[in-house]
Amino acid sequence: MTLRLLNSLSSFPLSTTWALSDLGELRGMQELFTRSAPQVLKTLKDFALVESAVSSNRIEGVHVDGKRIGTVVFGQSPVRDRDEEEIRGYKQALDRIYSNPASLPITLESIQSLHKLTRGEIWDAGLWKDRDGDIIEKHADGRERVRFQTVPANQTPQAMAELVDLYRDLIRDRIVPPLVVIAAFNLDFLCIHPFRDGNGRVSRLLFALQLVQNGYEVGRYLSLERLIESNKERYYEILETSSLHWHEAKHDPWPYTNYLLFIVKTAYKDFEERARRIKPAAGAKSQAVIEAIRSFPGQFTIAELQTACSEASPDLLRKVLKQLKAQGAVEPVGFGRLAAWRVVLESQYWELK
Repeated sequence: MTLRLLNSLSSFPLSTTWALSDLGELRGMQELFTRSAPQVLKTLKDFALVESAVSSNRIEGVHVDGKRIGTVVFGQSPVRDRDEEEIRGYKQALDRIYSNPASLPITLESIQSLHKLTRGEIWDAGLWKDRDGDIIEKHADGRERVRFQTVPANQTPQAMAELVDLYRDLIRDRIVPPLVVIAAFNLDFLCIHPFRDGNGRVSRLLFALQLVQNGYEVGRYLSLERLIESNKERYYEILETSSLHWHEAKHDPWPYTNYLLFIVKTAYKDFEERARRIKPAAGAKSQAVIEAIRSFPGQFTIAELQTACSEASPDLLRKVLKQLKAQGAVEPVGFGRLAAWRVVLESQYWELK
Protein backbone atom coordinates (compact mmCIF):
# COMPACT_ATOMS: atom_id res chain seq x y z
CA MET A 1 0.00 0.00 0.00
CA THR A 2 2.85 2.42 0.76
CA LEU A 3 4.67 1.70 -2.48
CA ARG A 4 1.41 2.31 -4.33
CA LEU A 5 1.11 5.69 -2.63
CA LEU A 6 4.59 6.71 -3.78
CA ASN A 7 3.50 6.42 -7.41
CA SER A 8 0.98 9.24 -6.89
CA LEU A 9 3.09 11.61 -4.76
CA SER A 10 4.44 14.87 -6.16
CA SER A 11 6.31 16.06 -3.05
CA PHE A 12 7.64 14.90 0.33
CA PRO A 13 7.49 16.46 3.80
CA LEU A 14 10.20 19.04 4.40
CA SER A 15 11.68 16.96 7.25
CA THR A 16 12.15 14.04 4.85
CA THR A 17 13.80 16.25 2.23
CA TRP A 18 16.25 17.62 4.81
CA ALA A 19 17.11 14.13 6.02
CA LEU A 20 17.78 12.97 2.46
CA SER A 21 20.06 15.96 1.88
CA ASP A 22 22.03 15.22 5.05
CA LEU A 23 22.41 11.57 4.09
CA GLY A 24 23.79 12.53 0.69
CA GLU A 25 26.64 14.38 2.42
CA LEU A 26 27.22 11.60 4.94
CA ARG A 27 27.43 9.04 2.14
CA GLY A 28 30.32 11.04 0.66
CA MET A 29 32.15 10.74 3.99
CA GLN A 30 31.63 6.96 3.86
CA GLU A 31 33.37 6.79 0.47
CA LEU A 32 36.33 8.79 1.82
CA PHE A 33 36.87 6.38 4.71
CA THR A 34 36.46 3.37 2.43
CA ARG A 35 39.37 4.57 0.32
CA SER A 36 41.66 5.89 3.02
CA ALA A 37 41.27 3.62 6.05
CA PRO A 38 40.71 -0.04 5.06
CA GLN A 39 42.33 -1.44 8.21
CA VAL A 40 40.16 0.71 10.45
CA LEU A 41 37.07 -0.44 8.57
CA LYS A 42 37.95 -4.11 9.04
CA THR A 43 37.98 -3.58 12.80
CA LEU A 44 34.57 -1.92 12.65
CA LYS A 45 33.13 -4.68 10.41
CA ASP A 46 33.88 -7.45 12.89
CA PHE A 47 32.36 -5.52 15.78
CA ALA A 48 29.26 -4.56 13.77
CA LEU A 49 28.58 -8.21 12.88
CA VAL A 50 28.41 -9.19 16.54
CA GLU A 51 26.26 -6.20 17.53
CA SER A 52 23.84 -6.72 14.65
CA ALA A 53 23.30 -10.44 15.21
CA VAL A 54 22.80 -10.03 18.95
CA SER A 55 20.68 -6.85 18.88
CA SER A 56 18.27 -7.90 16.12
CA ASN A 57 17.48 -11.14 17.94
CA ARG A 58 17.32 -9.49 21.36
CA ILE A 59 14.58 -7.16 20.04
CA GLU A 60 12.52 -10.32 19.51
CA GLY A 61 13.35 -11.75 22.95
CA VAL A 62 16.13 -14.07 21.75
CA HIS A 63 19.15 -13.99 24.07
CA VAL A 64 22.53 -15.68 24.41
CA ASP A 65 24.97 -15.95 27.31
CA GLY A 66 27.51 -13.12 27.03
CA LYS A 67 30.39 -15.55 27.44
CA ARG A 68 29.15 -17.49 24.41
CA ILE A 69 28.66 -14.59 21.98
CA GLY A 70 32.05 -14.90 20.27
CA THR A 71 31.71 -18.67 19.91
CA VAL A 72 28.15 -18.45 18.58
CA VAL A 73 28.82 -15.65 16.08
CA PHE A 74 32.28 -16.60 14.80
CA GLY A 75 32.85 -20.17 15.99
CA GLN A 76 32.25 -23.52 14.32
CA SER A 77 31.26 -25.53 17.39
CA PRO A 78 27.66 -26.78 17.65
CA VAL A 79 25.09 -24.40 19.11
CA ARG A 80 23.43 -25.33 22.39
CA ASP A 81 19.83 -24.20 21.88
CA ARG A 82 17.33 -22.49 19.56
CA ASP A 83 18.40 -19.00 20.62
CA GLU A 84 22.02 -19.66 19.70
CA GLU A 85 20.93 -21.24 16.42
CA GLU A 86 18.92 -18.17 15.45
CA ILE A 87 21.71 -15.74 16.34
CA ARG A 88 24.25 -17.73 14.31
CA GLY A 89 21.79 -17.92 11.43
CA TYR A 90 21.34 -14.14 11.50
CA LYS A 91 25.10 -13.67 11.33
CA GLN A 92 25.29 -16.05 8.36
CA ALA A 93 22.58 -14.02 6.65
CA LEU A 94 24.60 -10.84 7.22
CA ASP A 95 27.65 -12.56 5.74
CA ARG A 96 25.68 -13.29 2.58
CA ILE A 97 24.39 -9.73 2.37
CA TYR A 98 27.72 -7.99 2.80
CA SER A 99 29.98 -10.45 0.97
CA ASN A 100 28.02 -10.30 -2.29
CA PRO A 101 24.84 -8.16 -2.15
CA ALA A 102 24.36 -8.43 -5.93
CA SER A 103 23.77 -12.17 -5.51
CA LEU A 104 20.65 -11.42 -3.45
CA PRO A 105 18.28 -9.44 -5.68
CA ILE A 106 15.02 -8.44 -4.01
CA THR A 107 12.95 -11.43 -5.06
CA LEU A 108 10.54 -13.75 -3.30
CA GLU A 109 13.22 -16.44 -3.31
CA SER A 110 15.81 -14.17 -1.66
CA ILE A 111 13.37 -13.09 1.04
CA GLN A 112 12.46 -16.69 1.82
CA SER A 113 16.13 -17.73 1.88
CA LEU A 114 16.94 -15.03 4.45
CA HIS A 115 14.05 -16.19 6.61
CA LYS A 116 15.25 -19.78 6.37
CA LEU A 117 18.72 -18.78 7.57
CA THR A 118 17.39 -16.91 10.59
CA ARG A 119 14.98 -19.67 11.63
CA GLY A 120 17.30 -22.65 11.38
CA GLU A 121 15.77 -26.11 11.47
CA ILE A 122 12.25 -25.08 12.47
CA TRP A 123 9.54 -26.64 10.30
CA ASP A 124 8.29 -23.50 8.51
CA ALA A 125 11.65 -21.81 7.90
CA GLY A 126 11.47 -20.07 4.53
CA LEU A 127 7.74 -20.69 4.11
CA TRP A 128 4.95 -18.11 3.97
CA LYS A 129 2.52 -18.28 6.88
CA ASP A 130 -0.22 -20.89 6.48
CA ARG A 131 -2.72 -19.31 8.86
CA ASP A 132 -3.86 -15.82 9.74
CA GLY A 133 -2.01 -14.14 12.56
CA ASP A 134 -2.46 -10.61 13.88
CA ILE A 135 0.15 -8.64 15.77
CA ILE A 136 -0.81 -8.88 19.44
CA GLU A 137 0.40 -6.56 22.19
CA LYS A 138 0.73 -8.36 25.51
CA HIS A 139 0.84 -6.56 28.85
CA ALA A 140 2.43 -7.68 32.11
CA ASP A 141 -1.00 -7.94 33.78
CA GLY A 142 -2.15 -10.45 31.15
CA ARG A 143 -4.18 -8.05 29.02
CA GLU A 144 -3.86 -8.31 25.24
CA ARG A 145 -4.91 -6.12 22.32
CA VAL A 146 -4.65 -6.40 18.55
CA ARG A 147 -2.02 -3.89 17.48
CA PHE A 148 -2.44 -4.62 13.77
CA GLN A 149 -4.42 -6.99 11.55
CA THR A 150 -1.99 -8.44 9.03
CA VAL A 151 -2.71 -9.60 5.48
CA PRO A 152 -4.59 -12.95 5.55
CA ALA A 153 -2.51 -16.05 4.85
CA ASN A 154 -4.31 -16.89 1.60
CA GLN A 155 -3.51 -13.41 0.21
CA THR A 156 0.11 -13.29 1.39
CA PRO A 157 1.87 -14.81 -1.68
CA GLN A 158 0.09 -12.38 -4.01
CA ALA A 159 0.77 -9.41 -1.72
CA MET A 160 4.48 -10.28 -1.52
CA ALA A 161 4.72 -10.70 -5.30
CA GLU A 162 3.18 -7.25 -5.81
CA LEU A 163 5.45 -5.74 -3.16
CA VAL A 164 8.57 -7.06 -4.91
CA ASP A 165 7.35 -5.91 -8.35
CA LEU A 166 6.53 -2.40 -7.15
CA TYR A 167 9.88 -2.09 -5.39
CA ARG A 168 11.79 -3.20 -8.48
CA ASP A 169 9.93 -0.73 -10.71
CA LEU A 170 10.40 2.24 -8.36
CA ILE A 171 14.11 1.54 -7.85
CA ARG A 172 14.61 1.17 -11.60
CA ASP A 173 12.74 4.36 -12.53
CA ARG A 174 14.49 6.53 -9.87
CA ILE A 175 11.58 8.96 -9.76
CA VAL A 176 11.39 8.51 -5.98
CA PRO A 177 14.63 8.64 -3.92
CA PRO A 178 15.82 5.07 -3.16
CA LEU A 179 15.88 5.66 0.60
CA VAL A 180 12.18 6.56 0.56
CA VAL A 181 11.39 3.48 -1.53
CA ILE A 182 13.36 1.28 0.90
CA ALA A 183 11.50 2.68 3.92
CA ALA A 184 8.15 2.20 2.16
CA PHE A 185 9.04 -1.40 1.31
CA ASN A 186 10.00 -2.03 4.93
CA LEU A 187 6.69 -0.68 6.24
CA ASP A 188 4.68 -2.70 3.72
CA PHE A 189 6.63 -5.87 4.50
CA LEU A 190 5.87 -5.55 8.22
CA CYS A 191 2.19 -4.87 7.52
CA ILE A 192 1.90 -7.91 5.26
CA HIS A 193 3.71 -9.97 7.94
CA PRO A 194 4.38 -12.83 5.51
CA PHE A 195 5.88 -15.37 7.94
CA ARG A 196 4.49 -17.03 11.04
CA ASP A 197 7.46 -15.75 13.05
CA GLY A 198 10.72 -13.90 12.38
CA ASN A 199 9.25 -11.02 10.34
CA GLY A 200 11.05 -8.32 12.33
CA ARG A 201 14.45 -9.93 11.83
CA VAL A 202 13.90 -10.45 8.10
CA SER A 203 12.73 -6.84 7.74
CA ARG A 204 16.01 -5.63 9.27
CA LEU A 205 18.07 -7.92 7.05
CA LEU A 206 16.23 -6.63 3.98
CA PHE A 207 16.76 -3.06 5.16
CA ALA A 208 20.52 -3.66 5.41
CA LEU A 209 20.56 -5.43 2.02
CA GLN A 210 18.61 -2.72 0.21
CA LEU A 211 20.78 0.01 1.70
CA VAL A 212 24.03 -1.57 0.56
CA GLN A 213 22.58 -2.36 -2.88
CA ASN A 214 21.82 1.35 -3.28
CA GLY A 215 25.22 2.60 -2.13
CA TYR A 216 24.56 3.21 1.58
CA GLU A 217 27.09 0.86 3.15
CA VAL A 218 27.18 2.11 6.72
CA GLY A 219 25.55 -1.11 7.95
CA ARG A 220 28.80 -2.92 7.13
CA TYR A 221 30.64 -0.91 9.76
CA LEU A 222 28.06 0.02 12.38
CA SER A 223 25.08 -1.97 13.59
CA LEU A 224 21.77 -0.56 12.41
CA GLU A 225 20.07 -3.20 14.54
CA ARG A 226 21.73 -1.89 17.71
CA LEU A 227 20.39 1.60 17.00
CA ILE A 228 16.88 0.26 16.42
CA GLU A 229 17.12 -1.73 19.65
CA SER A 230 18.18 1.35 21.62
CA ASN A 231 15.10 3.15 20.22
CA LYS A 232 12.85 0.08 20.42
CA GLU A 233 9.86 1.63 22.18
CA ARG A 234 9.84 4.53 19.73
CA TYR A 235 10.16 2.04 16.87
CA TYR A 236 7.00 0.17 17.86
CA GLU A 237 5.06 3.38 18.53
CA ILE A 238 5.90 4.86 15.14
CA LEU A 239 5.25 1.57 13.35
CA GLU A 240 1.77 1.49 14.86
CA THR A 241 1.16 5.14 13.92
CA SER A 242 2.18 4.64 10.29
CA SER A 243 0.30 1.36 9.86
CA LEU A 244 -3.03 2.83 10.99
CA HIS A 245 -5.52 2.51 8.07
CA TRP A 246 -2.84 0.79 5.96
CA HIS A 247 -5.35 -1.67 4.45
CA GLU A 248 -7.36 1.24 3.03
CA ALA A 249 -4.22 3.05 1.78
CA LYS A 250 -5.15 5.98 4.04
CA HIS A 251 -2.16 5.64 6.36
CA ASP A 252 0.63 8.15 6.98
CA PRO A 253 3.97 6.54 6.06
CA TRP A 254 6.14 9.55 6.88
CA PRO A 255 6.66 9.01 10.63
CA TYR A 256 8.07 5.56 9.91
CA THR A 257 10.05 6.77 6.88
CA ASN A 258 11.63 9.56 8.90
CA TYR A 259 12.38 7.15 11.74
CA LEU A 260 14.40 4.87 9.43
CA LEU A 261 16.17 7.88 7.91
CA PHE A 262 17.03 8.97 11.47
CA ILE A 263 18.50 5.51 12.15
CA VAL A 264 20.69 5.69 9.03
CA LYS A 265 21.80 9.26 9.82
CA THR A 266 22.70 8.29 13.38
CA ALA A 267 24.62 5.28 12.07
CA TYR A 268 26.69 7.47 9.77
CA LYS A 269 27.51 9.93 12.53
CA ASP A 270 28.49 7.13 14.93
CA PHE A 271 30.51 5.50 12.15
CA GLU A 272 32.51 8.67 11.56
CA GLU A 273 33.15 9.09 15.28
CA ARG A 274 34.32 5.49 15.73
CA ALA A 275 36.44 5.50 12.58
CA ARG A 276 38.28 8.65 13.63
CA ARG A 277 38.80 7.29 17.14
CA ILE A 278 40.58 4.15 15.94
CA LYS A 279 44.17 5.02 15.11
CA PRO A 280 45.75 2.63 12.62
CA ALA A 281 49.29 1.38 13.22
CA ALA A 282 52.11 2.79 11.10
CA GLY A 283 52.11 -0.22 8.80
CA ALA A 284 48.35 0.01 8.41
CA LYS A 285 48.69 3.69 7.50
CA SER A 286 51.19 2.86 4.77
CA GLN A 287 48.89 0.17 3.42
CA ALA A 288 46.01 2.66 3.48
CA VAL A 289 48.10 5.02 1.33
CA ILE A 290 48.77 2.18 -1.13
CA GLU A 291 45.08 1.31 -1.34
CA ALA A 292 44.21 4.96 -1.96
CA ILE A 293 46.80 5.18 -4.76
CA ARG A 294 45.46 2.05 -6.40
CA SER A 295 41.92 3.42 -6.27
CA PHE A 296 42.69 6.47 -8.43
CA PRO A 297 41.37 5.89 -11.97
CA GLY A 298 44.19 7.87 -13.63
CA GLN A 299 46.69 10.52 -12.61
CA PHE A 300 46.60 11.97 -9.12
CA THR A 301 48.34 14.76 -7.23
CA ILE A 302 49.90 14.81 -3.78
CA ALA A 303 47.07 17.08 -2.65
CA GLU A 304 44.45 14.56 -3.81
CA LEU A 305 46.32 11.76 -2.06
CA GLN A 306 46.47 13.82 1.14
CA THR A 307 42.69 14.32 0.99
CA ALA A 308 42.12 10.60 0.53
CA CYS A 309 44.51 9.74 3.40
CA SER A 310 43.82 12.34 6.03
CA GLU A 311 45.37 10.16 8.76
CA ALA A 312 48.74 10.00 6.96
CA SER A 313 51.36 12.73 7.32
CA PRO A 314 52.93 14.42 4.24
CA ASP A 315 56.25 12.74 5.13
CA LEU A 316 54.61 9.29 5.06
CA LEU A 317 52.98 10.03 1.68
CA ARG A 318 56.36 11.00 0.19
CA LYS A 319 58.03 7.95 1.73
CA VAL A 320 55.43 5.56 0.28
CA LEU A 321 55.58 7.20 -3.15
CA LYS A 322 59.37 7.05 -3.14
CA GLN A 323 59.39 3.32 -2.33
CA LEU A 324 56.69 2.52 -4.87
CA LYS A 325 58.56 4.51 -7.52
CA ALA A 326 61.75 2.55 -6.77
CA GLN A 327 59.77 -0.67 -7.22
CA GLY A 328 58.28 0.52 -10.51
CA ALA A 329 54.72 0.63 -9.19
CA VAL A 330 54.15 4.37 -9.80
CA GLU A 331 55.89 7.08 -11.77
CA PRO A 332 55.79 10.90 -11.75
CA VAL A 333 54.20 12.87 -14.56
CA GLY A 334 55.86 16.28 -14.93
CA PHE A 335 58.17 18.11 -12.57
CA GLY A 336 58.05 20.46 -9.60
CA ARG A 337 55.41 21.02 -6.95
CA LEU A 338 52.53 20.64 -9.43
CA ALA A 339 53.74 17.30 -10.74
CA ALA A 340 51.21 14.49 -10.88
CA TRP A 341 51.69 10.76 -10.45
CA ARG A 342 50.26 7.77 -12.21
CA VAL A 343 49.95 4.07 -11.45
CA VAL A 344 51.92 1.63 -13.57
CA LEU A 345 49.16 -0.93 -13.92
CA GLU A 346 51.34 -3.81 -15.02
CA SER A 347 53.54 -3.54 -11.93
CA GLN A 348 53.55 -6.55 -9.62
CA TYR A 349 55.14 -4.74 -6.67
CA TRP A 350 52.47 -3.47 -4.33
CA GLU A 351 53.97 -4.42 -0.97
CA LEU A 352 56.44 -2.10 0.68
CA LYS A 353 59.84 -3.66 1.35
